[in-house]
Amino acid sequence: MSAPGAQGSGGTAGSPAISIIVPCYNEVANIAPLVAKLETALEGRHWEVIFVDDNSPDGTTEAVRAQARQKSYVRGICRVGRRGLSSAVIEGVLSSSAQVVAVMDGDQQHDETRLVALIDAVADGGCDVAVGSRHVEGGSNAGLANAWRHALSNGGIWLAQCFLPVKLTDPMSGFFAVRQETFAAIAPRLSGAGFKILLDLLLSSAKPLKVQEIACGFRPRVAGESKLDTLVMLQFVALLLEKFSHGLVPLRFVAFCLVGLAGVGTNFGVMHLVRFFGVHFSVAQAVGTVVAMIVNFVLDNNFTYRDRRLHGQRCVWGLLVFMLVCSIGALANVGVAHMMYAQSYRLDEASLAGAVLAVVWNYTMSSTLIWRPR
Repeated sequence: MSAPGAQGSGGTAGSPAISIIVPCYNEVANIAPLVAKLETALEGRHWEVIFVDDNSPDGTTEAVRAQARQKSYVRGICRVGRRGLSSAVIEGVLSSSAQVVAVMDGDQQHDETRLVALIDAVADGGCDVAVGSRHVEGGSNAGLANAWRHALSNGGIWLAQCFLPVKLTDPMSGFFAVRQETFAAIAPRLSGAGFKILLDLLLSSAKPLKVQEIACGFRPRVAGESKLDTLVMLQFVALLLEKFSHGLVPLRFVAFCLVGLAGVGTNFGVMHLVRFFGVHFSVAQAVGTVVAMIVNFVLDNNFTYRDRRLHGQRCVWGLLVFMLVCSIGALANVGVAHMMYAQSYRLDEASLAGAVLAVVWNYTMSSTLIWRPR
């Protein structure tokens, strides 16, 4: 019997033929069981698993190191100051010298027994990307926790299929295999934001990739918490808009604008609520504006700039600077709109120009002063 990492067809002693990339965050309880499952699924193959951990506070990196001390085919990358599944996958794939890389989640929901079929489909040259699909005959998405998650997943699939250049029943899948050189060639055009790296890969390729779907089950989560939430889906929508605009509108700017719309709704809602209690309009408007700024800051901190999230005292100072920046943006909005209206532009044209200036100002200052790269 061959050892789990033993040399197999197409490999050399120093370079595994297969790398399994596992992005993870707070998955300490899943590391050892997943390694054991991979050992069984890939027996006789020359492989390695690369866990890419976003500095999880639960000790995920230490669990990976404990496995790596005993098993040469286990590697880990601990990212400090960086967050996000897609960017974690990119770093993991680009760190590999294997001919074929496969991507799977660290929560044991992906069926590791289908890895061989995915890898062989790519290695044999039958396709550019092999996707583990829950929506072809023999597949299943029973592991989605509830009706809300089913709705989010199905809605995302339908929306993605409207943009994709290839036919694919499960573009939301996070379980796929691809040749390393193919991924590396596309990597410079990848957004790297959000959670849907497969969709990003397919939309960023200069020419349509040949895709083969492999039936795959999706198990209930064994340990840890699901990362699928409404904010993830908003990031997904922003990714589609960025790719649809061919990169002219950055994903982060789209996300910033979506958060801004939420702030507008908050402003109106709070203003009308306060007015209901007989408060003067100017006071109600001021209260609504302040609350909207706070809501926008919280959403931007947890959504738009999720990978640069502020904590503790830095979060407090960030909020104060954000409110100052937005106040200047509001003044610029009113000033530009008034100036253009005075020059005989229509009211809607003047208002739109002021709003665009304010959004660009707020986004630029937020990205360079508050959530600047570290």
